[in-house]
Amino acid sequence: MTPEDVATFERCIAVGGVALFPADTVYGLATEPTSREGVERLYRIKRRLPDRPAAVMFFDLELALEALPELGERTRGALRGLLPGAITFVVPNPGRRYPLACRPTLERIGVRVPALRGPLEPLAAARWPVLQSSANLSGSADPRRLADVDPSIRARVDMQLDGGELPGTPSSVIDLGRYEETGEYRVLREGAVPAREIAAQL
Repeated sequence: MTPEDVATFERCIAVGGVALFPADTVYGLATEPTSREGVERLYRIKRRLPDRPAAVMFFDLELALEALPELGERTRGALRGLLPGAITFVVPNPGRRYPLACRPTLERIGVRVPALRGPLEPLAAARWPVLQSSANLSGSADPRRLADVDPSIRARVDMQLDGGELPGTPSSVIDLGRYEETGEYRVLREGAVPAREIAAQL
């Protein structure tokens, strides 16, 4: 992957296109998080129900924190302690930011900041946040190689980035909805980061 590939990726996202790209876990689909047309296309491509939430991925932690100014200091500390990494945090969203990613509950949002190393490192320079979901047909296996992505998906996206073979385990999902007030959290999905590592940090 080259800086030119990343620039093309950002241009695709900026106009509401749908890109197939490698994250630090599995291959995903990405689009502009405020583009209704792009989001609806992404959901149709993977045959996902429109009322299911997706995550907003940032490629820089500080950009994520700037985009969500309502987050409390305790929650910000949790994100700083565990991101970048293979975790999706579900956090309060009182400002109802990125509503297309939050349906049906606009007061909560999933946030991802991947750890991009080795061949994927150029993608860390991207400054455009994306609405993202795994590049699979809804309910099927998460792809770890570009060749594993269903042909019907590959035929309908606007661009594809090949990052080689990925680990293949999706991100862990952690609910921090009550963390600011009580320090409580919930593991909604134990994925690439073991729950014990998350517990040690939180």
